[in-house]
Amino acid sequence: MQQRRVIDQVETNRVLLNGQLDTPKWWLPTVIGLGIVVIIGFVIIGFMVNRGLGVTGLSRPVYWGLFITTFVFWVGISHAGIMISAILRLTQAEWRRPVTRAAELLTVFSLLTALIFPLIHAGRPWRIAYWILPYDFARGIFPNIRSPLIMDPVAISTYLTGSTLFLYVALLPDLGNLRDRTQGWQKAMYTVLALGWRGNPRQWKLQTVGGILLSALMLPIFVSVHSIVSWDFAVTPAVEGWHSTIFAPYFVIGAVHSGVSAVVTMMALMRWLWKWDDFIRPEHFDALARLLIVVATAWLGFTFLELIFAMYSLDAPEIALRELQIFSWPWNMMFVVFLMTGYVIPVGMWLFKSVRNNIALMFWTSLFVNIGMWLERFMIIVPGLSRRTPFVYTWDSYRPSLVEWSILVWSVAWVTFLMLLFSRFFPLVPLFEQKESQIFVDRIKIGRASVPAILREQE
Repeated sequence: MQQRRVIDQVETNRVLLNGQLDTPKWWLPTVIGLGIVVIIGFVIIGFMVNRGLGVTGLSRPVYWGLFITTFVFWVGISHAGIMISAILRLTQAEWRRPVTRAAELLTVFSLLTALIFPLIHAGRPWRIAYWILPYDFARGIFPNIRSPLIMDPVAISTYLTGSTLFLYVALLPDLGNLRDRTQGWQKAMYTVLALGWRGNPRQWKLQTVGGILLSALMLPIFVSVHSIVSWDFAVTPAVEGWHSTIFAPYFVIGAVHSGVSAVVTMMALMRWLWKWDDFIRPEHFDALARLLIVVATAWLGFTFLELIFAMYSLDAPEIALRELQIFSWPWNMMFVVFLMTGYVIPVGMWLFKSVRNNIALMFWTSLFVNIGMWLERFMIIVPGLSRRTPFVYTWDSYRPSLVEWSILVWSVAWVTFLMLLFSRFFPLVPLFEQKESQIFVDRIKIGRASVPAILREQE
């Protein structure tokens, strides 16, 4: 599957550093446009904090809505970094090399965005400290540390810290490269950030060992973070559809599905915007699509298991909830859309090699996946809460307001804005990974065996 591209080191430096040493013409107008959207979003958030949650569509009995849906969505997107970078690094998958930094970066910025949503959802963000930190030992007032609402910030902050270290360790060789090619304040900035990197054998050894150790240490955190997010729902037996024993693996596999799809979307944009056709190639999209077929099929299996468990229990409220989700308007329309966009359309297309090697089709199908995965989280949260009342006339009372939709758009613009800012100062494709990959163009070592690195499928 790996196709031969012989690119010398001078060409690699020139092409992959074109965003840092020479600003592309499209970069500034795009950043300004996104910056305006981000500022408007912060103004709307400030307005909501000032006026209260009454400006949203949240009301009895639906107290969790679009904000918590988007929180779960961005935590899911963050799983891309560990899945792509850590797991594929440990398995020595050669095709991972152009993808790793984009995935790690998406992890960090998605987590930063996800952390904002519980804060604004609280209505009074300054009181969040009372829920997390003990504040009155004299009267024994302290948070319930067994609650997932306490475990969430602990797990996510640990994940964010580890992901940032993971990204920074992999960035050190490129920082040294930029330090030697810049002048003035940029050289001073890169000198400080490079931490004395000179590229001697001892530093390379420590950098490699550090990357492997961080990969291994991050794997249990990778599994635990979205498991704990799922327990926010699973430990609430009063809400129909939430007390399911498969929520932890179901949420984790869904997070991998949405995260890897987001990496595919980002790779297509990177290839188009920076003209990195020789580095981000159809073979990389082909490999990611093959991975996504397996992950998406596992996710679909868990989706149907969740529905089957409800019917197997013969619990009347559970069955009524499933009837609401699948057969009642507008939930039936959402169910069809999320199933078609989350699995049927993309996976049905990825089965064909011509689609897997078509960058435009991979971009749109990966975008469909995350539309479907956002709808899936919405359908898990809102219908169960809508039925949590004895009064028939309050069912399906939740309608997201314009404020909530605006903040959802802001979150997408915010992540994109941060990515573009990062791309102005740091390379999005690791230079040292690309140079190392040239050594393994012909043969690679797997264990003690040396095997051909180039494998072309028969047409």
